[in-house]
Parts: sequence; C-alpha cells; structure tokens
Amino acid sequence: MSLDRPKNKWFSELLTPDLILCSSIIAAPHSSKTPYQAVEIIQTGSFGWCFVLDGKVQSSDADEFIYHEALVHLPMLTHPDPKTVFIAGGGEGAVAREVLRHATVESLEMVDIDEDAVRVCREYLPARSQGAFDDSRLRLHFNDAVRFLKSTSVKYDVAIFDLADPVEDGPAYLLYTQDFYRLALQHLNPNGVAVVQAGNCNAILHREVFTAIYNTMRTVFPMVYSYSASIPSFGGMWGFVVGSMGPDPRALDAQTIERRLVERVTSPLAFYDGITHEGMLNLPKYLRVAMEEETRIISEKNPLFVY
Repeated sequence: MSLDRPKNKWFSELLTPDLILCSSIIAAPHSSKTPYQAVEIIQTGSFGWCFVLDGKVQSSDADEFIYHEALVHLPMLTHPDPKTVFIAGGGEGAVAREVLRHATVESLEMVDIDEDAVRVCREYLPARSQGAFDDSRLRLHFNDAVRFLKSTSVKYDVAIFDLADPVEDGPAYLLYTQDFYRLALQHLNPNGVAVVQAGNCNAILHREVFTAIYNTMRTVFPMVYSYSASIPSFGGMWGFVVGSMGPDPRALDAQTIERRLVERVTSPLAFYDGITHEGMLNLPKYLRVAMEEETRIISEKNPLFVY
C-alpha cells in the first residue's frame, strides 16, 4: 500500500504546536494501520529510509546507529557480565542487533506488541536487524510487555525499553509509568540495569517528558543516571535514563570502556566508544537543574503524553 504523499513532497513531524521538522519525500512504499498504530516506511531526502509510527520518526538510515548504540551499549557495558537481556519494543530488530554483538549474551527475550509493525520492518528495512531475528539466542514474543512480565518469573541482567513515544491512545504510554518500572524492577537480577529512551531533551523540549521520566525512575530504582546523544532525525538532543541495582556508568572511564568493548563486543561500532561514553553522561546545566526541580511522577492514573 502506498502513501497519499506524492513523490518529492514533504514529510512533516510536529514536535510541538509551534515547531515542525520537515524533510522531502523521495519514495513512500508503505502505509498501514495496525490494531495499535499507524505504520509508514518513507525515503526522505535528508535522512534516507525512515520507520514512522503515528507520524513520528522511529529511526532513519542517517542516524539510527547513534540511537541504537547509545541505547544499548552504555547499559550493557555498565553491567559487569550481562548474560540475560530483555527488550520491550524494538520492532525493527536494531536493538536486538546491538545486544547480540555482546559475546556474553546467552539469551535475549524481545517482547513487541505489534506483530504487523515487526513484519513491515523485516520486509522493508532488513538492514536494521542484520539477521538478528534469526539468531538462536533471540526469543521473540508478540505480547504486551506488562502482561508478559506478569506471566513470568524470569529475571534479567539488563532490560532495554525501546518504546514508541508516549502518545495518547498509543500502545506504549503505560510503559513509561511508575507502575511499569516497579514491575520491571522485580525482574532484574542483582546488579541489574534497565534503560529507557526518554524523549527529546533539547533546551525547548526537555520538560515535555524527559525530566518527568527521570524523576519517575528515581522513585523506583536505587540509583538512576541519565545521558544524551544528538539524533538529527529526532529533532536534536535525545535523552536516556538508566535505573541500576548497583553498577554506576559514571564510574567507568574511557579506558575501562575501551577494554570492555575489546573483550565483549564482536564487531566494530560506529558511534559509541570510551570518549563518547564519558561525553554522553556530561549533561548541560539546564538539564541538570531541570531534573533536580522536577516533581512530576508518571503513573497509570496520571500518565504523561508527548504532543
């Protein structure tokens, strides 16, 4: 099914009612509505092939490596020896791709609610997963992450929440709540580490959800850390929040990260290394101040939505 957008027209993503990110459209080979969300595959002039859910870019050829390496490798290398990993979301398979670069990993459980979206990614964007779906260590479940975790007693060393933004009536907004983080905490081993993509944290948008996610995680996990990376197709600086049962990513210097990369990661990375690790954790002053001032706690009764 092709989109209504004609060739060489524009894709527009509304970041706020007053701010739009636009890119020219070269091709638009797929548009569909699953039971959970609208799914689009478009080729843009600025970012190449993009995976779009409910009008929001989830990844692009130009910078998906930044997002996925940042999301995965900092928590994976923070853990002393990650053998069991859980992914909520991650339908493109790129998070699984990065996790499976780690030689320590023995099993990877991936839970995505939208089987149709995963099928579309496998058909149109196979370079995102690079064979990860065929790795014998991966078990893929099409289920709601809350329902799945409530049905199992398995615990994990690392949990990665690669979720669509918390859009009102979308499939993921309940996975940004204190309730879900408490459930996830119960499924972490000692020294366990969890990470969530936490939205835009540039000077304009950082109070939309980023600081609230950070504050909510802080009410659940013994230790919470945040970091950021610049992802142009997302509109600038993007935030991540780590909840830890013990390991501290700030305690790892560049040399330690480089050593762990050599010992554990089986193929070269393009974005993340020891220097990048240290840089991502050094947030600007406006963010540090806003994080300390934040009082909102996201819950099932009081969810928070992006525009």
